[in-house]
Amino acid sequence: MRLPQADGVANGPFAMLWGVLISFFASIATRSVVKGGSPTGLAPKAFLNLPLGTVKPAGWLHDQLVVQTNGLAGHEHDFYDYVSDSDWIGGTSYYSYLEEAGSYWFNGMVPNGVLLNDSTIQSQVQQFLDYVLDHQDSTGWLGPEVNTTKPRYLWGRYPFFFGAIQMVEANPALTDRVVSALHKFVSLANTMLHNGEGLEDWARTRWEDFVMTLQWLYDFHPEGKEDLLIDTMKQLKYTGDPWEDVFKEEYFPKIAVENLTNPFPELTWHGVNMAEGLKALPSTYRFTHNQSDLDVASKGWDLLFQYHGRPSGIYAADEYLAGLEAVRGTELCLVVETMFSGSYLYQVIGDPKFADRVERITYNALPAELTGDMWSRQYLQQQNQIAAKNMTPNPFPEDGPYSNVFGLEPNYPCCTVNHPQGWPKFISNAFVATPDQTSLVHVYLGPYSVNTTLANGNNVAVSVDTLYPFSDSLTTTITAAKAFTYYVRIPSWVSQGTISVNGGAARPVSPSNGLHAVSVNAGTTKFTLDLPSDITIEERPHGSVAVHRGPLHYAFDISRSQKVLAQNAQQPLAVDLEFDTTETWQYAIDPSTLVFHGSTPSGGKLPSPVFDSGLPPFTITATACPIDWEVAGDTFAAAPPTNPTCTGAVKNITLWPFGSTKLRISEFPTFKAN
Repeated sequence: MRLPQADGVANGPFAMLWGVLISFFASIATRSVVKGGSPTGLAPKAFLNLPLGTVKPAGWLHDQLVVQTNGLAGHEHDFYDYVSDSDWIGGTSYYSYLEEAGSYWFNGMVPNGVLLNDSTIQSQVQQFLDYVLDHQDSTGWLGPEVNTTKPRYLWGRYPFFFGAIQMVEANPALTDRVVSALHKFVSLANTMLHNGEGLEDWARTRWEDFVMTLQWLYDFHPEGKEDLLIDTMKQLKYTGDPWEDVFKEEYFPKIAVENLTNPFPELTWHGVNMAEGLKALPSTYRFTHNQSDLDVASKGWDLLFQYHGRPSGIYAADEYLAGLEAVRGTELCLVVETMFSGSYLYQVIGDPKFADRVERITYNALPAELTGDMWSRQYLQQQNQIAAKNMTPNPFPEDGPYSNVFGLEPNYPCCTVNHPQGWPKFISNAFVATPDQTSLVHVYLGPYSVNTTLANGNNVAVSVDTLYPFSDSLTTTITAAKAFTYYVRIPSWVSQGTISVNGGAARPVSPSNGLHAVSVNAGTTKFTLDLPSDITIEERPHGSVAVHRGPLHYAFDISRSQKVLAQNAQQPLAVDLEFDTTETWQYAIDPSTLVFHGSTPSGGKLPSPVFDSGLPPFTITATACPIDWEVAGDTFAAAPPTNPTCTGAVKNITLWPFGSTKLRISEFPTFKAN
């Protein structure tokens, strides 16, 4: 039974409560069938992820990891209190209490160290792993609560598990030790869950991360404990928040939520929890085998971006879901967690919309929230952001006025330790294998090298040479021991793409479900893709528009002044920076006048770092005119005025890739130049 579609809570509390009760009893009925033991085992994924280290960054992507390593992420272990302690986050602060900081840092720096073959980082994460495993107690518990009276909550371990799994992938010699420790913990966790222990609000929203760890054990190292692993997955789901209901259209919030009542636990509308919760239903599907889990997951993804999405690819949640207004914020943790969840959704479901979205987020929203040298980060970014400073008044109803300052830990420390997973996990998920392991699939376009062995002992090496997304051309060279079919994703924004194989004539690409198949013979195969895109216009609130070409979103990069607000005593490069505008930004544009300008950089190499003001080789020019556009207080732009009148002479302005801008206008009012 299903209620007629309701708009948020607009049909009143009784209708909402009735809908929740119907859904609850329906889900209980479904769960009783699953608990009865049929079907058994785990459903296969659409694609298999490759072990960490199989895919390596090349070209400018390699440089991005170098910049990250030379920046804040690579130095946190040296000076940052939350992760520099050798005893895995001692202390009594909020973040230490949830054991969040060390787990987050470990989860991101494991792939960072492996992908760069950085011995310092690899030594740090190995010490971290050794300490945690060496201090596992006799019950199986892992974490800083060992030999203390602290309450034991499950959540803080989940990012650590992801990091430990990645270490095993990169170094199989660690397998026995890590797998043994995980199985001991699972046995304890299963008992705790049956007894209603180890749960608090964060564990109830983020249970899917533990489910994914259990599924890794089931797929690769079950040790005869398949039933226990499946039962623990079910216990996590049934004691956790009901994502299958949260993501249904009749309950999903259509506007910013600060004045709405959540019919489910409050933290399900929390931005980062929702980013992680996107993995819940695809992980559930693997043990329920219910197609409805995948259907709701796919629809929920669409609803999230329809009602809260940003032209930068991500969605807005300045702590909680924030609607469509350009001034509302997006948390950096939310960005990297959505990237990871989108990769998982693609691997389970196989719909290219997930891959398209992750690529947009990575090449726009992620770099926009960090300074070019990656030494300072924001807690919240804005689509229209005319200052990064202590805000008066503050447009974020749940977060502090310091939230959009670029610094070491503005507002909350979580993004400082969590953001390093973004680039490395994007890279490691850029290629997948088909379920029969006979084919390789290039998912996220960019420069890479890959070395792997497919089914039947087929040793394959792949090199992708490209400046994408700052170029439309990719040249791929494949060396294979045996013939096989290679797939490459053709993004939805490509217009009249072509492929030339082994120097042959260019022919149109012909993707099926987003993938173009290339027949690869034994020996060496080389092909070149040309993937041009048109400029596209996205309609935004108040009659404003956003500008795109290919995966890149474009914005007016506002010239800025810079003031150092704070400097870390131990690490002088870790600074809090205030940015303020030094030029007029109040413009309307004529979308009919947009012109793309692309150039090949000198020497065929992008500048380092590429995501900073004036550095990308792609721009778009627009005819614009100055307009009256109000400022709220002295810190943020009001909503774009609808149908504004020009107040001065028409001129050309240049739009730059969003990720390179730190102050910007990216949702523009419009006018007609002629």
